[in-house]
Amino acid sequence: MEIPEKIEMPAPTAWPIVLASGLTLVAAGFVTALSVSILGVVLAITGAVGWFREVLPTESLEWTPVVCEEITVQPSRRSVARIADLSGSRAWLPIEIYPISAGIKGGIAGGAAMALLTGLYGIISGNGMWYAMNLLVAGLFPGMATETVGQIGAFSLHRFLVAVPIHFAISFLVGLLYGAMLPMLSRRPIVLGGVVVPLLWSGLIYGILTFVNPVMNQHIDWGWFVASQIAFGIVAGGVVAVQERILTYQQAPLSARMGIEAASLMRESRQDLKDEI
Repeated sequence: MEIPEKIEMPAPTAWPIVLASGLTLVAAGFVTALSVSILGVVLAITGAVGWFREVLPTESLEWTPVVCEEITVQPSRRSVARIADLSGSRAWLPIEIYPISAGIKGGIAGGAAMALLTGLYGIISGNGMWYAMNLLVAGLFPGMATETVGQIGAFSLHRFLVAVPIHFAISFLVGLLYGAMLPMLSRRPIVLGGVVVPLLWSGLIYGILTFVNPVMNQHIDWGWFVASQIAFGIVAGGVVAVQERILTYQQAPLSARMGIEAASLMRESRQDLKDEI
């Protein structure tokens, strides 16, 4: 096939830019001044007329030389890059994790430690052993807003039956959170679980307690409150940290992790993974 030396191409023109600028000024005049829109209309009409004259009645063309160039497609990468060290990512994707039971045990132990400390606070302060427990459910009993400190600290069966499930549920959920979080930051589990998280949690409660539980917000002793949170964190984090970890399947084949293989092959993959680790 013979390649010509020159070919006809449409001649370059600036009229489209003039037309676009005119339309832009027309729109800008709606929020600025009428004179801007008038100028835009003049430019738009001028650009449209000039553009049509470039193509009608005959199209403006120019001869452009043809340049032949041989194109060779070559891959830019000659080898596959390998990651030599995965130790950094293992801090966020642990090979071993705690079972769910570890979080449950930690939550129960931490909740018991918190209950003992808050009961001790009620005795030492003279407010009554049940003072902190009753404040926990004060938001559910509006009548407690008019009670004295002595009345709040007295034992009440219906308040006790409400406070215990709430305290247990919160301790249970936070314990599960510790069990899932500590393997990812396992270098200082007691510092994380016993200091950092309780302080963050106390700050969050301080900010929302006015709306959630106004009675508790008026009578709470924040020094003892933070101390009870730290006690929960230390006990819960310590109990979780001493539990036996279980292996994850990060190094197992994708088919094994998705459960595609047969049961016998799955057992062999698990055994191979344990032996390798």
